[in-house]
Amino acid sequence: MPLLPSVTAMPSYEHEGLIRLFRNRPELAPELLRDALSIELPAYSEARVESADLTDLEPAERRADLVVLLVDGKPVLGIVLEVQLSPDPKKRRSWPAYVVGLRARLECPACVIVVTVTEAMARWAREPMVLGPGNVFQALVVGPSAVPVIEDVAVAERDPEMAILSALAHGQGPHAEQIGRAALLATLHLSSESQLLYCDLVLTAISEAARAALEKLMTSGTYEFQSDFVRKLIATGEAKGRAHAILAVLEARGLRASDEARVRILACTDSAQLEAWIRKAVAITSVDELF
Repeated sequence: MPLLPSVTAMPSYEHEGLIRLFRNRPELAPELLRDALSIELPAYSEARVESADLTDLEPAERRADLVVLLVDGKPVLGIVLEVQLSPDPKKRRSWPAYVVGLRARLECPACVIVVTVTEAMARWAREPMVLGPGNVFQALVVGPSAVPVIEDVAVAERDPEMAILSALAHGQGPHAEQIGRAALLATLHLSSESQLLYCDLVLTAISEAARAALEKLMTSGTYEFQSDFVRKLIATGEAKGRAHAILAVLEARGLRASDEARVRILACTDSAQLEAWIRKAVAITSVDELF
């Protein structure tokens, strides 16, 4: 049985995990604009997460994934962050409205930055949208080619979220093992919640060969990984099995879990809580009752 938890890449989980990178470290958004896209930013003293409700409309496509606000005594730039893992024309058509809505609300410049993990999606997201005569909108897009390849552990430890993003962007490439190693080691000093979430994202992203190589190193007894880290990964693998069992029960009973509920279930590592949810899943009439 493999040491590292077997992770099935689920678009909603990867999507929410990517958003969590920026929520945990809002500075990552302007860092990408400045360093990856060479966008000149206004002077600011703080980057913080802002409400993502950009209109009074109810549909999900009218809610951005995340909004990061740059502040220098007052708002100086609103950044709408969109994580795009697959084509969604309806959501794409909402991007111009995000900019207009955020600019009106904050009374400062605004932009949309789209983060993708494949070049095909980056090309799709970069396509200009003609809004009307003489009016064209184009999102700012960060694809894999714009994300640095981080193999150095010291660099990864200075910016763990960027290291995780590097693993997501380049985890299938020729340096996947080194990138994965650096990203995993960068998580060791983070909170347990962030550590497990980030590790899950890395292990989902890297190639099978890189994953097997890291497993061998981690079980050798002579590597940098701490023993409690390995135990956490084993526990995560067991928790994943219980979490997927809960989702399977809900699906079999015709109860559709929202992305938010799915992420909450998959992120849980408390065995007692997962067992309680399994027992409840067979009797509830709505997913909300689970919590």
